[in-house]
Order: sequence, then C-alpha cells, then structure tokens
Amino acid sequence: MARPRLAAPTSAEAELLLLQRQALLEEEVAKTKRALLTRFMQEKLKREEQSSRWGLHKVRTLWRSAQRKAKDQELRQDIEILSQTFTRVMDCKDGTIEALVTELKEAEEQQNRALRSHLDLTDQLLQLQRCRLGYLEQGFSAQVGALKAEFEAERRTMLEQQDWESRVLQDMALAMEQEHARNEQEALLNFQSARDDIKNKCWQDQQYSRLQLGARLEGLWEQIQTARRNYAQATEKKKVEFEELKRKCERTSCEINAQAKRLEKLQDMVTTTRGQIVAHLRKSEEQTQRIRGDREHAYQKLQQLRAQVTQASATAHTHLVTLSSQCGATLKVLQQLVEKAQRLLRLAELCRRLETEEEKVLPFYPSSLGELEQQKARRVLEETASEPLARVMKDYIGLERFWQRFNKAKLEEKGLERARAALADRNQELRKLLQQYLAGATISQKVPKDPHPLLALKQKPHPRK
Repeated sequence: MARPRLAAPTSAEAELLLLQRQALLEEEVAKTKRALLTRFMQEKLKREEQSSRWGLHKVRTLWRSAQRKAKDQELRQDIEILSQTFTRVMDCKDGTIEALVTELKEAEEQQNRALRSHLDLTDQLLQLQRCRLGYLEQGFSAQVGALKAEFEAERRTMLEQQDWESRVLQDMALAMEQEHARNEQEALLNFQSARDDIKNKCWQDQQYSRLQLGARLEGLWEQIQTARRNYAQATEKKKVEFEELKRKCERTSCEINAQAKRLEKLQDMVTTTRGQIVAHLRKSEEQTQRIRGDREHAYQKLQQLRAQVTQASATAHTHLVTLSSQCGATLKVLQQLVEKAQRLLRLAELCRRLETEEEKVLPFYPSSLGELEQQKARRVLEETASEPLARVMKDYIGLERFWQRFNKAKLEEKGLERARAALADRNQELRKLLQQYLAGATISQKVPKDPHPLLALKQKPHPRK
C-alpha cells in the first residue's frame, strides 16, 4: 500500500517541471521576437530619417534657388533704379558745377576790382602809417634826448655834491685830527710840566733835608767825639752832657718825625697829583674816544652818502638799460609791423591775381539793409561811443569794404565746404550700396545651414480678397 502513495507525487512534479520548461521556452521565443522587432523598427527609423534628410535637403536647395532668382531680379531692378538716379544726380551736379564755375569767374572779376581798390586803400594806409612812424620816431628821439640831458644834469649835480661833501668830510676829519693832536700835545705838556715841578720840589726838599740832617749829624758826631775826648777827663761832665745830648736827641727825633711827616705829605701830594694826572688822562682818553666816535659816525655818513651815490648811479644805469631795451622792443615791434604790412601787400597781390573780371568791375555785393536800416546804422556810427571797444572800432571804419569782401569769401568757402560734405556723404552711401551688391553677387556655391540675409525674400503681404 505504501508504494502507490509515493508514485503519485513524482508524476505531479514531472508535470510541473515540464510546464516550467515550456514557459521558459515561450519567454525566450518572445524575447527573440521582441529583439527582432526592435531591430527592424530601428532600421526602418534610420531609413525614414535618411529619406527625410534627403527630402529636406532637396526642398532647401529648391527654396534657396527660388530665393536666389527672386533676389537677383530685385537687385537688378534696384541697380537699374540706382543707375537712373545716379545719372540724374550727376546731371544735376554737372549743372551746379557749371553754375559754380560761372559764379567763380564772376567772383574772380569782383576780386580783381576789389583788389585794385584795396591796393589803393593799402597805399593810403601805408602812407599814413609811414607819416605816423616818422612822427613817433621824432617824438621818441626828442624824448630820449631830453631824458639823456636830464640824466646828465642830475649826474653832474650828484657828482658835484658828492665831491663837495667828500671835501667837507675830509676837512672835518683833518680838523678833528689836528684838534685831537693839539689837545693831546697840550695834555702831555701839562702833565710833563707838572711832573717836572713835583720832581723838582721833592728833590729840593730831599736835598734840603739831607743837608740839614748831614749838618746835624756832623755836629753830633763832633760832639760825640768831643764827649769821648772829654769822657776820659771827667765822667760827671759826661752825665750832664749825656742828658743834654739825650734832650738834643729827643729834639732831633721830633724834628726827624716832623720831616717824616713832611715827606709823607709830599708823598700824598705826589699820589694826588698822580691821581689828577690819571683822571686827566682818562678825560683825555674819553675825549679822544668821543672824537673817534664822531669820526666813525662821520665816516659812516660818508659811506652812506657813497652808497646812495652808487645806488643813484645804478638806478640811472638801470633806467638807461630799460630805455635801451624799450627802444629795441619798439624797433622790433615796428619791424614786425613793417613785415606784416609787406605780407599783407603780397597777399593782396595774390588775391588780385585770383579775382575775376566781374569782381574787378563790381568788387562789393550790395547791402541787404533797407534805407531806414542804413540811416539807423549811420546814426549809430555818428554817435559818440561810451565803450572802449566801440571807440577803437571807429578807427577802423575805412576797412568796411575789406571786411565785406572777406565775409563774402568766407560765406562762399563755407557753402562749398557744405556742398563737398553732402557730395562725400552721397558718395559713401553709393559705395555702401555697391559693396552690398557685390557681396550678394559673390556668394560661395557651398550651401550654408542658415539662409543668407541678402538672399531672404521680402515678405510681401498678399492682397486680401
């Protein structure tokens, strides 16, 4: 009974295994089909993309060829229009050039006529300028001569005053030196005389005292000798004599003291006289110092006067230098004026050659002012001007014709410059158009990805029905 129970499950497992194998086989077959389908679809997509690319390329080439044809027709039409306009403009320019040539001929004639009148006016102006320069030179030479005469007179007076002051100062210095020498000599003589008197008195007193003392000493010596002699004879007499001699010695000592006092008094007198002499010497030294100070002060004044004279001469020299420099500057200015006048004459001659016959006949254009305006202008010119510029302008009223011609020439020059600038602008525009046309005509045959801006067709609006 156990064996059939075991066989049943084995058969079920085998069936399950078979089913699993079949499912796996089916899945593999489906995968292979899917892979084949994906490959086929990818190949198909690639073919379609290539065909679409080729189609787009053909469409673009056809579209570009159509655009080129349309653009070519438009450019041809534009070139024809531009050539017609260019010929018209050239005809207008030729007409204007011919008119300008005729106007230039007329202007040259007017210029020649104006040049003649201008030359006459310049001759008159040059004559007036020469007369003015002659008067100015005469006045300048007269002023220079007057200044030189004044300078020479001042120089002579200053030199004479300097010589006189120097002589006065020298005389003062000599007088001071002589007075100082005289005072010094007198002081020395007084001092020597006083010294000699004092010396003589002292010497006489000393001699007198010496004589007196010598006589007394001789008498005493004799007495002493007699006392010695008599001493041996009698001693008593000697005592008496000794006393007498003692008294005499006392007396003599008193006299010696008196003489010593006299000598002291004499010495005091000598010292006082010496002090007086010293004081007198000090006074004399002070006087000499004062005299020296006065002399130095006078010498300083002399130096100051000399410095003033040198300064005055230096200022005069500077004045002369400035005058000479001013003369040179005026001569240079006059030379520049002459050169300027010569240059103006040369330019006038050149302008006269360039004048036309019409300008020579009618050099000035008529004024655009009316009669009332001209009368007002005349009244304004006749009135006295308050401003300095207006006063200066009155001196140049004779140059009105010149300024008219100059303004006319300037206006013509400005008109020609503007016409030239307009022609240059028009020429630039034409060159740009030609460059654009040449750039569109010389496009390379390679097909670019994006369309060229010159080949793009102008989108014209379709007319609505």
